[in-house]
Amino acid sequence: MPFFRLLRAGTASLLLLGACTPYLHQHLLATQPARLGAELEANELWRSLPPAKRKVVVAVYKFRDQTGQYKPQANGASFSTAVTQGATTILLRALEESQWFEPIERENLGNLLNERKIIRSTRQEFTEQTGQKQPALPPLLFAGIILEGGIISYDSNILTGGAGLRYFGAGASGQYRQDRVTVYLRAISTSTGKILKTVYTSKTILSQQVDASLFRFVNFKRLLETETGFTYNEPSEMAVKDAIEKSVQALIYEGFGDKLWSPRDTADAHGPGIQSYQKEKAENLTIDVLGRQVQPRRTGFGLGLTVAAQQYQGDYTGPVWRPGAELTLRAQVSAPVSLFLNLGRGQLAAGPGGSFFSQTFTYAEAGLLYRLMPLDRFTPYLLLGAGATGREPLRWSAPAAVLPHVVAGVGAEFLVAPRLGLSLGVDNHYYLSDRLDLVSQGRYNDYYWAGRAGLTFYLGQLKVKQSE
Repeated sequence: MPFFRLLRAGTASLLLLGACTPYLHQHLLATQPARLGAELEANELWRSLPPAKRKVVVAVYKFRDQTGQYKPQANGASFSTAVTQGATTILLRALEESQWFEPIERENLGNLLNERKIIRSTRQEFTEQTGQKQPALPPLLFAGIILEGGIISYDSNILTGGAGLRYFGAGASGQYRQDRVTVYLRAISTSTGKILKTVYTSKTILSQQVDASLFRFVNFKRLLETETGFTYNEPSEMAVKDAIEKSVQALIYEGFGDKLWSPRDTADAHGPGIQSYQKEKAENLTIDVLGRQVQPRRTGFGLGLTVAAQQYQGDYTGPVWRPGAELTLRAQVSAPVSLFLNLGRGQLAAGPGGSFFSQTFTYAEAGLLYRLMPLDRFTPYLLLGAGATGREPLRWSAPAAVLPHVVAGVGAEFLVAPRLGLSLGVDNHYYLSDRLDLVSQGRYNDYYWAGRAGLTFYLGQLKVKQSE
């Protein structure tokens, strides 16, 4: 009964928290006034830029959605676009906020020219009616650089997942999904038409859903049913804004190297801002499309220690768990494959308190370990090898003093620190004879299972491939 009370209390707390979550972000039955547009990291982005020596006049004719992507829906068709169609406006604001560019109006140039015609016509009529000559309109600014590009990709469901748990009618679950938007931006010289520089950035868009429910008979003919949950969708417009602002920052820093523009203080050309950008650019070479680092994480040599719980399987009944320990040395052949050498000691027993069979063994074995995801912090692995087991005390004249065996196992390793790995695994030692327990009976040879937990310390330097 205490367990069910605890379960009901935990479920009630979860439902209460879930129900209250939406109201932490909005007022119940009340509208909210207009506010200034939300900012992400732009202010910090612009503060990290050094002051410009002089602003560059740039023109943007169009910077729009080139994907043709519509909003994904679980059922039916949607005629709403997946990303904003006003990317030109977002880019113009980013150029203005950076304080490095002087953007001029080109997207609706026809409206501007028409308005200037109206001004000229009005001034001419005023001059004809009053005889007072009006000043001529100043000429339009022209741009030395045209910025082109657009939103070229919107990828849906690049990463999805979820988890849930339900017990006696009470449960909770969560789901998440990642989309991605990609932006290209290029600078073109208006005097020669040469493409001076092209940059591209991407931004993930996160959507997640959490819900909880309870369905339970609390009494005869009395059913309690309740559910709550919330969904969060990162605004795609904010993701586009973030990607465009990042592309403007990248264009500014990339222009330093090609002498397209320069900061007011020449020392800023090698200052903290550009160094931070170059570091981010170098790290980006080691990141895959899902944002995971793909550089080597484990050095060529590893030294580890594991503890084990071992269970004998042989001719005696009533096997019991006994402890064991193992020292391992690993030498990396390639990123996924390593050679291993194990030296171990453990006990095997059967019967109450080991009354039927009890023996201490020492063994040595070697083989191959294969990591399924060698470039990740977490990786499953497979191992296969062979070795020999000796009884303690070792007497060469005794029958079956040394027994050959093969070993196979599976496990997983997680790097808790750059050089320290925590591993959990299960392996099977299968003997090539039926004399482990000094009894030969039945059709199958003796063997034992072992569950292991251990630490591996990696030595030496990482072999990181340097970019040209």
